[in-house]
This record gives sequence, C-alpha cells and structure tokens, in this order.
Amino acid sequence: MLHIGIIGLGAIGQRLIKQFSEHPDTKVVAVCDRLESLAKETADTINHAQAYTDYQQLLENPKVDLVYVAVPPKFHHDIVLDVLKAKKHVLCEKPLANSVEEAKEMALAAKEAGVVHAMNFPLNYGQAATKFAELVNKKYTGDLRRLQLTMHFPQWPRLWQINDWVGGREQGGFVLEVGVHFIQQTLKIFGDIKNIQTRLELPEDPEKCEVGIVATAQLLDGTPILIEGLSQVAGSEYIGFTAYGSEGTLSLENWGQLRGGKLGEPLDSIGCEDVTPANLIDELVNAVNGHKAEVYDFEVGYKAQVVLDELRKG
Repeated sequence: MLHIGIIGLGAIGQRLIKQFSEHPDTKVVAVCDRLESLAKETADTINHAQAYTDYQQLLENPKVDLVYVAVPPKFHHDIVLDVLKAKKHVLCEKPLANSVEEAKEMALAAKEAGVVHAMNFPLNYGQAATKFAELVNKKYTGDLRRLQLTMHFPQWPRLWQINDWVGGREQGGFVLEVGVHFIQQTLKIFGDIKNIQTRLELPEDPEKCEVGIVATAQLLDGTPILIEGLSQVAGSEYIGFTAYGSEGTLSLENWGQLRGGKLGEPLDSIGCEDVTPANLIDELVNAVNGHKAEVYDFEVGYKAQVVLDELRKG
C-alpha cells in the first residue's frame, strides 16, 4: 500500500484525492492546506487522514511515502525541494516551476535524490490523446506538414478556476495553464522544438496575463508549428491540437475528442474505444515498486518549461 500526502487542496488538488482514495493500492494519509478549515474538511472526508496547515509537518510524517504537490506554480520549487530532501517520492502539478532556472534545479535535485519524481500530465492517460499518438505513429497523416495548437476562451480565467493567481502574469495565463499540456505532447510524440518566435497580446494592467498569442516554431526536421490563442472572445471554448500531413489530418479537440480524415474527406469523429490508456496512479505504484512505468519525470517538465519560457517572453 502506497501512502499519499497531498499539499494544496484547491480545485486541482481535489481532483486526484478521489482517485487516490478509491485506488486499491494507495491510501491518502495526510493532507495540507494553508486554509485550516479546508484541510480539516478534506481530511474528514478521508478515513484516518491527518490534516496539516504546515507542509513541513506533513513531510515529517513517517507514514507518507509519496507527496502530491498541487499548490500554485510559484510555490512548487521550495516545496518540492523539501520533499526531495525528505527522500519521499513526489508527483508535481504542471508546470514544473515558475522559471527555467527553478525547473532545472528541481530536475537535478530529483535525479540526485533517487526517488520517483513525476509530473501530472493527464493527457497521457486519456483515451483520445493516446489514440492520437498511436495514429500519428502509424502514419495516419502521412508525412507531417504542420502542427497547430489553437486555444480560444470566452473568458480567462474560466469561471470554475477563478483564483488569485491563474489570471496573473507571473504564474498564470492560458499559455502556461493550457499550453503546457500540448507542449509536452509535442515533445513526446514529435520531438524537440526550436526557433520559437512569439508575439503576446498583453493588457495594460501589468499584473494581468496575456489575452492573445501568435507564435511559430519548428520541429528539429524543420516542420512548422503554429500556436495561436485568444481569450475574452465570443463563442465557446475551443482547444485544438492538429497534425496536418501529406495524407490526412488528425485533430485532438477539447481534451477528449478525436477527429480525422484522409485527403479529400471531411473530418469525422474517430472512436477511441479500442484504446486502453495507462492509469497515472497505477503507473506511480509501478514506479515506486521498481517496475517499468509510464511516468513523465522532472526532466520532461524541465524541457516543457524551456519552451513555455520562450513562448511567454512576448
């Protein structure tokens, strides 16, 4: 049984609590949040979990084997380094850090600590994204001509995630919060990214995050990448990650929908029922037990951070 401690109980942290609690091989034994009422309320929903407001006290709990760090990005660096010093396994929310320098230090420290270190990149464990990668690798689109990421938001922050940082320039914005998932997918499926050129549309308020981006980049073989996004626009939220090839087009849309078509055909829905993706918690358990596991470590997080830093330079 893998005993879990969770630091950060906001909307993101709460998502995995249920999954950890229901998994037969994991048990949440400790939770921590600066808001005492939230920590106690969350602990009360989990049998025998200990509530903390000081994460250092959670790290001193000998029962805790793995720590899930789900605080805002600004706090990842210090907390994760302390988790590593405590020689506990760690799962960190994306993005890895608040700067490339922090991410590099964390990746090096994780390697030296000799513990399992993983990022929560959930697309890797979803059916549609798994099928997308499978079809790309089977040359469904033929030779790749272009990759395009489109991100449109009627409002940012979205209504369900309004807080004191996700709309801020320092550690928020849709490029960081949403774009990171698809940067990681690009690195995983297509390889490294080079020659990043970006133009951010920034509001007059220097505290507020971007409201638009148009960026270009290339894969190592020169294949162009186009990234475009807008917030505060009419219409519905739309996120599309599209591969255009010599034989067809494949598009991962709104996280869980897949559409594709060959040249001369319309884009139709592609079923993903035949795909059984890996499960994050299963893979964490495998990794801790020394078995082969599909986890995306801090080195992956660092490489994504380098690209994000370039995109957000404006």
